[in-house]
Amino acid sequence: MVRFFLTLSALFLALVMLVCQSPPSSTSLAEVLKHEIAAVKEEIPSYRLTIGAHRGASVSHRENTLPALQEAEADAGYAFVEFDVQYSGDQQIVLFHDRRLFRLFGKIDALDKTSYADLLHLTNGELVLYREAMNIVGKKINLEIKSQGHQQDDQRLADEVIADIRKRGRQKDVMISSISSELVRYLSERYPEIKTGQIFWLTWSTYLHFEALTEGLFDRFKATDADYLLLHVANLRNIEDLLKLKPPGKTIMFWDFDDRMYMVHKDLADRLWGTSILSEIWRRLCFNLANLLRR
Repeated sequence: MVRFFLTLSALFLALVMLVCQSPPSSTSLAEVLKHEIAAVKEEIPSYRLTIGAHRGASVSHRENTLPALQEAEADAGYAFVEFDVQYSGDQQIVLFHDRRLFRLFGKIDALDKTSYADLLHLTNGELVLYREAMNIVGKKINLEIKSQGHQQDDQRLADEVIADIRKRGRQKDVMISSISSELVRYLSERYPEIKTGQIFWLTWSTYLHFEALTEGLFDRFKATDADYLLLHVANLRNIEDLLKLKPPGKTIMFWDFDDRMYMVHKDLADRLWGTSILSEIWRRLCFNLANLLRR
């Protein structure tokens, strides 16, 4: 009888594992800490993290290009795709991270001073229009608006992008982020249906792990009314305070200069934009069960 129940239990667990599998785009906080900052923090729960493609599959291909977007869209290891948009000199919305072409193409031309046709020539045809990217990427999107320092232009670019997102019916699929707190505040107030993200690279709390500094970071973040805080992976060194002091209903993400971004799932509110709470509960259960069975 005991053997029968053990066999039945094993079959049940096997069936659950067959149905309840964590997607390839899921990883654990423990794995990310080890990979990104070579740290082991056993005192922190190994929360589930969702992986996104930073500037597309930007290790295999040049960032923000069609091949990078196409590979990220096809790769099950990415749950969402991030890319950067800004205006060309003739007000075409193009995918590019820097203000100038120098880092990627060795040219000193500035994006906002050069026409799209000239930029296309200078990049050997690799420059991508925003509408081309939206036609390719069906996954969730983290669209970063690269501020060129002019608030009115930033807002006009955001208005134009969101008008297109609404026309495509993708309000729940797209999160818009920026390093400009003024723009994020504008988006949060004018377009509450769109999830927004405030980006920080390095702050005082990145290396000085005092609660007061982390609280100051969150105060700056909350002032924009953004939904997501996007931090460089160097801030993983302060993960204890970031998790402890995280504002209710807000989500933390990390990004690096390679092809990965990570969303931390600590609370049920921490879910990929447009994902239902029931789906999040199911993914959480699957992840926790898989971790339990691996022990």
